[in-house]
Amino acid sequence: MRDWTPQTWRERPVTHQPDYPDTPLLDSVLTDLASFPPLVTSWEIETLKAQLAEAARGERFLLQGGDCAEQFNTCTPEAITNKLKILLQMSLVLVHGTRKRVIRVGRFAGQYAKPRSSPTEERDGQTLASYFGDNVNAADYNEAARIPDPRRLMTGYERSALTLNFIRSLIGGGFADLHHPEFWNLDFVQHSPRAAEYQAIVQSIGESVRFMETLTGISVSDISRVDFYASHEGLLLPFESAITREVPRRNGWYNLGTHFPWIGMRTADVDHAHVEFYRGIRNPLAVKIGPGEPGRDLPGFIEQLLDILHPEDEPGRLTLVHRYGATGIEEHLPKLIDAVRKTGKTVLFVCDPMHGNTVRTSSGVKTRRFEDILKELERAIDLHADNDSILGGVHFELTGDNVTECTGGARGLSDEDLGDSYQSLVDPRLNYEQSLEMAMLVAEKLGG
Repeated sequence: MRDWTPQTWRERPVTHQPDYPDTPLLDSVLTDLASFPPLVTSWEIETLKAQLAEAARGERFLLQGGDCAEQFNTCTPEAITNKLKILLQMSLVLVHGTRKRVIRVGRFAGQYAKPRSSPTEERDGQTLASYFGDNVNAADYNEAARIPDPRRLMTGYERSALTLNFIRSLIGGGFADLHHPEFWNLDFVQHSPRAAEYQAIVQSIGESVRFMETLTGISVSDISRVDFYASHEGLLLPFESAITREVPRRNGWYNLGTHFPWIGMRTADVDHAHVEFYRGIRNPLAVKIGPGEPGRDLPGFIEQLLDILHPEDEPGRLTLVHRYGATGIEEHLPKLIDAVRKTGKTVLFVCDPMHGNTVRTSSGVKTRRFEDILKELERAIDLHADNDSILGGVHFELTGDNVTECTGGARGLSDEDLGDSYQSLVDPRLNYEQSLEMAMLVAEKLGG
């Protein structure tokens, strides 16, 4: 590897970083962060990497999901518990449908920053800096709230630590109890024409759990812990580099602020700062891949990207998360599969069916349609199979709460329903019912 330190990214062009007016305060915050305990451990990271390698071989399946952008004020027991519950229930449905072990990765404990299409926004004739997530500024529309504040990085670190601590306590205390799926919140089923199929799935899961307990004489909740891993977009490079450390008895550097960082589509230029930073850490990495710029040389880009981020073809190291939209996946996904195949390297392919399917209603509200999300996922499964490839996971923006941000699903939410409980400050999420329904449909498709 070329000479690399956690700071060499500063020598490259960098985008989507806040312009902090108080640089001495920023430096002070980063110094403190660099001295604080890590949020995750290197052995957790290496365990996840090994599991992702199995997913790339078709032996496991990755379920990654959570908020588009976490908010500091939702670091509550109820919100955290609801996220874990929906991920656990979705994963159990996927295990039942695919007969594969599922890796559970949450978009939590650090997903406090988001790139935006424009650095500014205008309302009622007033132009202010865009809201870039709670790690950067506040959502309130006034000049003071929108000024990037380095102290928010410290608050983000603290909220992430609180979230991870509570998650570990829940898991250690038996939260992942799988005994009674029939008690899950399944009110939405009565609205679906496939109600009988859903109830059959739930009944079968419950019977399988009870059969295993009878056979082994061991309660399922006692057999083993259910692991949850944390992930976020590694956008704010000053923070990411401050939390990156060398660890005893291991070679190389680890980003100890999360298990599984990803590089967004907007910051994936091979000669820019984000790719430079992430080439040097030992964590498993993901890169979001979209349609790209017109005329872009996709094979050349993929070859360069894998040369930089995946030079040794290390199992589990690199995940490519494709996000083409329901109308674009047919054209673009086979080209991506072919471009990776020409490198001779193995990656984990994951489908993000959310970002390519964002639309606005006639009144300007940002939403996503359940049928578009499902269509992209179903086509992804078929296209990977048709091209002798493996779809090894899915990536959702979702919540365990019953918000109204995406339309469709068994209840048939419409554009007019979005105002009932639209809570996201950035992108729309699947709610609890839509998420579980989506898992059931995807599990059925994957199970053939």
